[in-house]
Amino acid sequence: MAWKRMLPLLLLAWLSASVCSARDRTDLLNVCMDAKHHKTKPGPEDKLHGQCTPWRKNACCSASTSQELHKDTSLLYNFNWDHCGKMEPACKRHFIQDNCLYECSPNLGPWIQEVNQNWRRERFLNVPLCKQDCESWWEACRTSYTCKSDWHKGWNWTSGSNKCPAGAVCRTFESYFPTPAALCEGLWSHSYQVSQYSRGSGRCIQMWFEPAQGNPNEEVARFYALAMTSRAMLHGIGPLLLSLALMLQLWLFD
Repeated sequence: MAWKRMLPLLLLAWLSASVCSARDRTDLLNVCMDAKHHKTKPGPEDKLHGQCTPWRKNACCSASTSQELHKDTSLLYNFNWDHCGKMEPACKRHFIQDNCLYECSPNLGPWIQEVNQNWRRERFLNVPLCKQDCESWWEACRTSYTCKSDWHKGWNWTSGSNKCPAGAVCRTFESYFPTPAALCEGLWSHSYQVSQYSRGSGRCIQMWFEPAQGNPNEEVARFYALAMTSRAMLHGIGPLLLSLALMLQLWLFD
């Protein structure tokens, strides 16, 4: 009879584990990545520069970081946009916007993953980028030149900044990235995933927004964080129900 009295306690333990698993997901909102130039916590930065200004009210980047992001070869990573000749200004603007989102946004928590790299411990993966943002990025860059289709790795760094590796040929972006998705998803090793949703839908991350109208990416992060929390709870409840079914069978046939 003693084990029968334990049934409510076991039920309580399983439910507690399931709830705790879900509550652990609250760290998905309003967080900064553990990376080279990110702040530990987001907060206001009144002096953010240029294209990073939308995040002034709540940013993971500092003012000095935002200044560096607008340079042709930034001291942050010594990355040279003009590795195959001068990049078109309209194209470069999209890369600066991409960097501002990466460094400044506190709304990428649902897609943060741990990594083992000497310059960061976390990255984001498969962020649902609004389709117009991806399409306009590709359109602005299709006639600029590059020599690689994955910019995360494979560069020649012997000079201190990125150079094309031996044998790589400078061609138009369109040659290396024949579609918008090829650019947005392949460029940074699937940091982004092109969404079928449009800007303003509340279901995709925008690279740019009008700060006077609020940050739309906050709603997007909440939506995906809630979805992840729901899945986590279901994974916890599944084993619970199976265990309860087995216990009830033993109880009924005793």
